[in-house]
Amino acid sequence: MTNALSLLQQRHSVPARQLGEPAPDDATLHALLEAAIRVPDHGKLVPFRLILLRDEAKLAFGERVTAIGMRNNPAMTGAKLEKERHRYTFAPLVVAVVARIDADSKVPEIEQKLCTGNVAYNILLGAFALGYGAQWLTGWAAYDREVAALLGLAANEHVVGFIHLGTPQVEVPDRDRPGLDDLLSTWTP
Repeated sequence: MTNALSLLQQRHSVPARQLGEPAPDDATLHALLEAAIRVPDHGKLVPFRLILLRDEAKLAFGERVTAIGMRNNPAMTGAKLEKERHRYTFAPLVVAVVARIDADSKVPEIEQKLCTGNVAYNILLGAFALGYGAQWLTGWAAYDREVAALLGLAANEHVVGFIHLGTPQVEVPDRDRPGLDDLLSTWTP
């Protein structure tokens, strides 16, 4: 079995709450992100971009997202409010993966989104290969236009996911996976 196949068979997410320092250093992060953007890209549109959230900026982002959430949902109190307030504080680095949809392109929107999703997955896979932990999260903030404005997104852009990166602080067991036999069929005419 090749190392690449073994890597695919072992990759799993590490919950953001269980990620701590260190995050990849700048050189490692640059190499990881350069590799992550090597995705199938019909029409060479590059329908994605990345936004890093770290240190104090990450904390400020979380506070502003919480404020937006409270305005949009005044009933958000207690544990839900605290969850929102701390969502971006656990992992030392968060990468917002952003889809940039070109509505005038011959390339269908779904293919542009899938291309962006591949970037997000490559970050997860690359982080695991490098010995880091990562989790792809969305939540309401990924779909909120006020949060999009906070990130400086254009009207044709939206968050596909927030990738939380860091070093696992505990051993995380793999979850149960579906069996291939339950998912695979062969089409015949």
